[in-house]
Amino acid sequence: MFDLTVSIPELIARAALIYLALLVAFRAFGKREVGQFTLYDLVFVLLVANAVQPAVTGPDNSALGGVVVILTLAVLNFAVSRVHFLQHLLVSPPTVLVRDGAFQEEAMEKEGVDQEEVETAMREHGVDDMKHVKLAVLEPDGDISIVEKDGSGGRRRRRRRYKRRS
Repeated sequence: MFDLTVSIPELIARAALIYLALLVAFRAFGKREVGQFTLYDLVFVLLVANAVQPAVTGPDNSALGGVVVILTLAVLNFAVSRVHFLQHLLVSPPTVLVRDGAFQEEAMEKEGVDQEEVETAMREHGVDDMKHVKLAVLEPDGDISIVEKDGSGGRRRRRRRYKRRS
């Protein structure tokens, strides 16, 4: 139970490497949070977790090895959440989807957002005509914010979360 078949430094290095690789991979998911994952995103995450387990622990299946891996991942996760410059690398900046009533087609295509999603966000913000939109912004957390030209805003009904299509 406590006999390691892999050294502690190797377990730490394996866990750190896989953690960082997964951060980079999930960064590619774009601007959405776990609550925005689709069913196929969840299946993907579960399969990835199952697939990388041997890469993290190697041939070790001891309880002590598991504790070392858990502690390593917890420390890395704490460090990444606290190190400011890493957050800039991992969190997407806001993207303007509409400027002065005109769709920004290139930005929308890059983010995988269609006109219907922006129009839904407009309606949820109480804006009924594109000509009243100064800005529509896809926020880092997946919200689409709407800024009206007259600056009245403030009629926000609920949060609109972008759901990436595959």
